[in-house]
Amino acid sequence: MRREEKRKRILINIFAILLMIYIIIPFVWLFISSISPKVELIATPPHWIPEKPSFNNYLKLMGLQQASISTGEIPPFPTAMRNSIVVAVCSTFLSVLIGIFTAYAFARLEFRGKNAMMLSVIALRMLPEIALVLPLYMIMQKLHMSDSKVFLTLVYMSFVLPFVIWMLRSYFESIPVSLEESALIDGANRFTIIWKIVFPLALPGVITTCIFCLLTCWDEFLFSLIFTTSYNAKTVTVAISEFTTRHMIDYGLMRAGGMLASLPPILFALLMQKYVVNGLTEGSVKE
Repeated sequence: MRREEKRKRILINIFAILLMIYIIIPFVWLFISSISPKVELIATPPHWIPEKPSFNNYLKLMGLQQASISTGEIPPFPTAMRNSIVVAVCSTFLSVLIGIFTAYAFARLEFRGKNAMMLSVIALRMLPEIALVLPLYMIMQKLHMSDSKVFLTLVYMSFVLPFVIWMLRSYFESIPVSLEESALIDGANRFTIIWKIVFPLALPGVITTCIFCLLTCWDEFLFSLIFTTSYNAKTVTVAISEFTTRHMIDYGLMRAGGMLASLPPILFALLMQKYVVNGLTEGSVKE
């Protein structure tokens, strides 16, 4: 038995190491290619270790060094990063704030059409983004909100909010109803119950939902590309795509931009990782 357990443990460790290498290699190659000269990037066979590494691409992106792509100027990358942070954080915060109350209503209250409404919420999440582009574009024109971070935030909320409601409903249903009934007997209202009892108990689930929402908003490309025309609202995903011009593609700048764009969500996920496992499992058990 001990030998079998030892073999299983060794196999699991080997599989975990291989999986980790498989996940990390693209990120490592992204960094290596971002500090490699253009000649080495297009060389055959590829140079896995750059002979003359340089951080000039990062300096160019941050505006610390003069640069241009062929005949065009480098997009204002810090502005695009700031736009992405503002839009992603605002979309996530507002979606979770509204979603907490909506999910609680679906989890605890009884009202006519409850199941049909919940199915409609899930169905909205299943719609492909491209199907919503035309109606959203017409709404944007009617509201005169073209090239606006506010409209982009509202658009992101339209596909993030259904996910929040669906996720948080399960977490709230896993909390014992007896705790809320005791608070009601003591004279607490629904608002107090949500913030004093339900929210603290569901905090791991709320933070996990925030992480997924933030990553979804941060990585979004299609809506940002269509609904923005200038760097007043363009996000970092669009900025990276604009390192491609009619005459050439600057792979070094594109990969340096991808490296910088990946850092905020990675750091946020690392800071909140202790909540992720609890958040993913707590909603699976109901009273």
